[in-house]
Amino acid sequence: MIPTVSQLAFSMIRGMTPDVASEILEAVGSEDAFFRMSEKELRDFAQLSSRIFDDGYRSGLLEKAERELAFISEKGVRTVYFTDKDYPVRFLTVPDAPLMLFAAGSCELNAKKLVSIVGTRHATNYGVGLCRDLVAGLAEQVGSDVVIVSGLAYGIDIAAHLAALDAGLPTIAVVAHGLDMIYPAQHRATAAEIVRHGGAVVTEYPSLTRVHRSNFLARNRIVAALSDCTVVVESAEKGGALVTANIAQSYGREVFAFPGKVTDEYSAGCNRLIRKNVASLLLSAADLADAMGWERKEPMPVQQELFVELTAEEQQIVDLLGEKGELHINDLGAALNVPIHKLLSLLVDMEFRGLVDVLPGNRYAVRKNF
Repeated sequence: MIPTVSQLAFSMIRGMTPDVASEILEAVGSEDAFFRMSEKELRDFAQLSSRIFDDGYRSGLLEKAERELAFISEKGVRTVYFTDKDYPVRFLTVPDAPLMLFAAGSCELNAKKLVSIVGTRHATNYGVGLCRDLVAGLAEQVGSDVVIVSGLAYGIDIAAHLAALDAGLPTIAVVAHGLDMIYPAQHRATAAEIVRHGGAVVTEYPSLTRVHRSNFLARNRIVAALSDCTVVVESAEKGGALVTANIAQSYGREVFAFPGKVTDEYSAGCNRLIRKNVASLLLSAADLADAMGWERKEPMPVQQELFVELTAEEQQIVDLLGEKGELHINDLGAALNVPIHKLLSLLVDMEFRGLVDVLPGNRYAVRKNF
């Protein structure tokens, strides 16, 4: 739905939230009326003085909105206004949600299952692998109605988008600038692939909005608000991913984090989120699905190897699980004296090979008929 010039202009008022906007519109009648009324009429009507009532300020917004409407029409940009039926329902409980979203691409912003994946820009191989396994696991175990949300930044963000594309899942990239550009420029091709494969590039900023640090921090709240849950894959002690996690928690969203070694710089933030009970410990896609109450598909039959060759570590795992029946990953790691991150990698590989099963509550067992 193409917005009116006055709706575009109204959405550009700095600091305007849906609650405040609703009060103003209820009082004056419409966006058109807001811009038609004189500065004095608005001040008298509202019984307060505010810069947003200045004639010059409102005229500038209308001029900017007219230029934006021309850009939207020319480029086929999709807009979602806070009074539209397709405005994200998850925004309705968010106090600082934007009035307007601009989108390139057809992805449904009210999809049934949206998962935000965030993390450091300095992703390690461990973090990229976790992204790939998590998204692939969600696609296989939950289904194609999962949508992956991230911020198109370097590191974990781009790894999450690429993992979604590889797994055949739609993905939403929330950017911190107008849709007349893509930042970083190195991710233009990925942005195009996202749109081409049923995803979307989304922003609250009109065209010609340039990259500014504060925009990225504001962007994080949309990443958190759009989704049912936020997963932090890797993060140092400080960083935007931790900001997103805390925002998500403040919005009442579920927050998860993958653990890492206590000596790893880019696991320190995740470990702290878990320690502070901001995030639940996450080990797999099955964990996430179970925690969110999402039904998991029955695993596809796995072609068993006729002659299974196990490494010494794999044989220890099989022997111990065969003896105990099933074990929590923490107990398994303690018994074998293997770090959790390394054990997780082994177990994921063994699951794919049809050697072990993942049970609810991070428990593992030897697969029957093995």
